[in-house]
Amino acid sequence: MSLTRRSLLAAAPAALAQTAARPNILWLSCEDTGPQQHCYGDPTAITPTIDKLASDGIRYTRAYTVAGVCAPSRSGIITGMYPSSLGSQHMRCQAKLPPHVKAFPEYLRNAGYYCTNNVKTDYNFPTPKTAWDEVSNNAHWKNRKPGQPFFAVFNNTVSHESQVLKRGAAHEANVKRLTPAQRQDPAKVALPPYYADTPESRRDWANYLELITAVDYWVADHLRDIAEAGLENDTIVLFWGDHGVGLPRAKRWLYEQGTLAPLVVRIPAKFRSADQGKPGTVDDQLVNFIDLAPTMLNLAGAPLPEHFQGRAFLGPKLSPPRQYIHGARDRMDERYDLIRAVRDRQYRYIRNYRPEKPYYQKLDTQEQGTTMKELRRVHAEGKLPPAAAMWMALSKPAEELYDANADPFEVRNLASKPELAPVLRRLRAEMDRWQDSTLDTGLLPEPELEAGEQKLGSRWAILRQPEHKGLLPRLRAAANACNAGDIAKLAAMLHDPAAGVRWWAVKGLADRPSQAAPHEAAIAPLLADPSSAVRIEAARALAKLGREAKALPLLVAELDRKNPSPAARIFAATVLEEMGDKALPARAALEATLPEPRNQSYAMRVAKQALEKLPK
Repeated sequence: MSLTRRSLLAAAPAALAQTAARPNILWLSCEDTGPQQHCYGDPTAITPTIDKLASDGIRYTRAYTVAGVCAPSRSGIITGMYPSSLGSQHMRCQAKLPPHVKAFPEYLRNAGYYCTNNVKTDYNFPTPKTAWDEVSNNAHWKNRKPGQPFFAVFNNTVSHESQVLKRGAAHEANVKRLTPAQRQDPAKVALPPYYADTPESRRDWANYLELITAVDYWVADHLRDIAEAGLENDTIVLFWGDHGVGLPRAKRWLYEQGTLAPLVVRIPAKFRSADQGKPGTVDDQLVNFIDLAPTMLNLAGAPLPEHFQGRAFLGPKLSPPRQYIHGARDRMDERYDLIRAVRDRQYRYIRNYRPEKPYYQKLDTQEQGTTMKELRRVHAEGKLPPAAAMWMALSKPAEELYDANADPFEVRNLASKPELAPVLRRLRAEMDRWQDSTLDTGLLPEPELEAGEQKLGSRWAILRQPEHKGLLPRLRAAANACNAGDIAKLAAMLHDPAAGVRWWAVKGLADRPSQAAPHEAAIAPLLADPSSAVRIEAARALAKLGREAKALPLLVAELDRKNPSPAARIFAATVLEEMGDKALPARAALEATLPEPRNQSYAMRVAKQALEKLPK
């Protein structure tokens, strides 16, 4: 035991031994980690502590996050609600919660629990001051009052994607506790089929597995702390990853590798309901990570708020098991997309609302990764394996359907198979039902979410206004018309009272300039539309029609640093990037974004790429 941990535990008085009937709950979370642990069947993984934890409790084989990236996933975890309902699905968007929605530890605190988080929050909304008793690098269950039950979260970042790419001394510092026998041979790892099979890609995967072993040591430290404090029989322990693998086509995506996460739970005998938590249990029920909040309250004996969209999967009086898992992908860092997914026990259905966009759009963060660099290099040589080449395509199908059991890497799209038409219809209907029942805000452009939040206090409230009743099906119809290229419908929708519908309409016309030309007279007035999203898309349409002189002043104005809408600035920068050489008169405006801090301005990242396309 380290001196720091020994002194920490010595400081905890013996009076802190658990005496209450309620369980302590310890969360051990790690980042960017799929089920690549030995207990999940990975023969190369070295995870003895996690394996032992699984043998002492429950290993969930179908536990999924709501998004393949940290902040939206953590938004769902901490609220028990879909980020797409709250409007917190866009990466680092800092949405505002409606008054009735709390971070779930607040309910535990009200029930008498001492709640700590060490240390990551990253919820896509400001951390409520009432959520935790302490959030810091020093937050610890040992600081509670004598006999007080605790809910303590510890987050490990060593497995984050930023650590996988490290080489030499930087990587060795991360894995310094590993023995020589615990190091990975890159030549022997099983590389997913959608990567370039090169030594550098294999080194990344080997690093990833070694970092998971480093996480295993960290789990052992925390379990030892609990045992040495005499709390092993009083503490429910959960080990989980905030989403799947932190490498391309996994992280940020809704495929199995991006959303399937490890979840292992150990429950002391006295806190088990029926046979729940029986050692060595393997549970294949569908679990969505928005289910964690209601499950923790259920285990603690606290009532569940009515607004929760998840279900408790442990504890007394459980509701029926899930039939489906849902997921959402919207803006990832500086790049927009709109993808929804639904999975049952066998199939995953994916709907691409923006099929004209590539599978992979250039992202500043992911471009720094070695695996991504190898994908680009080998793709330029025309030597990628088929699964990797498919992911580098310049557009996507509108629908994808995978047999996730037979095709775990989800590289064989079955959406066109006639024999699977009934499955496709069923999952389409389920996706529509889910979007309508949860009031999915993703079909509204992000600037409209910002504007609605400014007016109503939250993004959640927008689709719940009386005047917006029935708006979501209309938005979906507009999106469908956009992607189908139904010019007559799109032209009629240009005058719709809802800004979101107008946006889809003008977008559909902008995507097809040769067909949009007869409607230029109807598009031009939209440069003065009350919605910034509609104005910017109208400018895009006019630029596509050769009217750059009309479009550029509007785009420059929206890009300006004084614009209070970060989303509108990204929209404007994206259009200018798309214009290529025709954006040359906006060079000064694009350059004005460059002094902005890289991690605070996604508009700056897009503007930088736009400048790279301009003549020197």
